[in-house]
Amino acid sequence: MNFREILQMALGSLGVNKLRSFLTMTGITIGVFSVIGVMTTVTALRGSIESGISQLGANAFQFQKYPAGFNNGNNRKFQQRRNITVKEGQRYQQLMEGVAEIISLELYDFGAQGAAQATYLNRKTSPDLTFAGGNQYYFPANSYTVGVGRNFTQADIDLARPICVIGEDVNKKLFPAESGLGKVIKVRGRTYAVIGILAARGTSFGQSQDGLIIVPITRFAMEFGNTRQSLNIATQAPSHDLYNETIDKAITAMRIARGLKAEDDNDFDLFSNESLIASFAKVADAVAAGSFVISGIALLAAGVGIMNIMLVSVTERTKEIGIRKSIGARKKSILAQFLIEAVAISLAGGVMGILLGVAGGNGLALMLNASVVFPWDWAAIGLLVCSGIGVGFGFYPAWKAASLDPIEALRYE
Repeated sequence: MNFREILQMALGSLGVNKLRSFLTMTGITIGVFSVIGVMTTVTALRGSIESGISQLGANAFQFQKYPAGFNNGNNRKFQQRRNITVKEGQRYQQLMEGVAEIISLELYDFGAQGAAQATYLNRKTSPDLTFAGGNQYYFPANSYTVGVGRNFTQADIDLARPICVIGEDVNKKLFPAESGLGKVIKVRGRTYAVIGILAARGTSFGQSQDGLIIVPITRFAMEFGNTRQSLNIATQAPSHDLYNETIDKAITAMRIARGLKAEDDNDFDLFSNESLIASFAKVADAVAAGSFVISGIALLAAGVGIMNIMLVSVTERTKEIGIRKSIGARKKSILAQFLIEAVAISLAGGVMGILLGVAGGNGLALMLNASVVFPWDWAAIGLLVCSGIGVGFGFYPAWKAASLDPIEALRYE
């Protein structure tokens, strides 16, 4: 028999027991789906972060109390650090004059019960707004553009004026038929005059970027204090060539502003776009490792299921094997047929798992506004693994079938 005839007989045998074949390959599908789905999502998110991250802008870095991805077992060490105050941020600004043009001071009240809600007359926004204090460099440092009105001035910061700049979502909700410019809104019992409306940014990872209200940082600190929250300081280097030099000078300026002595360790952390990507990569690797363990267990169980079904098939077809061998079928032809059956079940489950995994992973990625990807490398690895499972777990049943004595097989009832 040639290979084509052996292949036709193998596939035909699988077609006789469609339900049994489908249930057997379901285990493979589940195992492959789990790892391909996770890796598709992770690949899509990682690609979007690496190609489109704009939290800090180009050539930018940030100082804050806690490190990026603050969740590493040393929580108490970081929690015991002093908060970075507005006064220290302003001192840092003075020391960095002539070194960096964009220095954004940002203050968020993470300790507040619930997020902020803005009201105007009888209209209210959703209670999940980002409410923060910033200086005139907050918007360029965070890639926002003032579409209508104006940005803060240094005088606004120095005088702690009760004004604000709002996002497009806030403007649409509070002022659906008019412009909010010049109107006075209320946030957490305080009133602020709207001097600017930001151009729409849309969503990122499923969250709107236009639901925010920013007031002068000095006003924010005066009304809500700087005791529960720590200042974030974003700095943008003049150019990529001066990036490392700017970081060195910024660390020195930050140590001076914090009043640290030469022998003292830094009581603040610095992170950049690269560190954010690295932090996400650590999380992604941990998730991938977990998915490998889960899928490995599922694939092992599926492999055992394939071996069991193939052994049952050999037993059921003992007489058929005896007839074929008695009329001249070679041992290698019988071995190849049963191996092909095992590999076909495994590959069919693998292909189904890959398709479902890619669809599910990209569906989740789209919900998070990440780009759609097809992980060709993981798909190829998945097919190779499935082929290996088919051969590995199907070899013994195939060898058993090929080794049957034709006389004994013909006598089998």
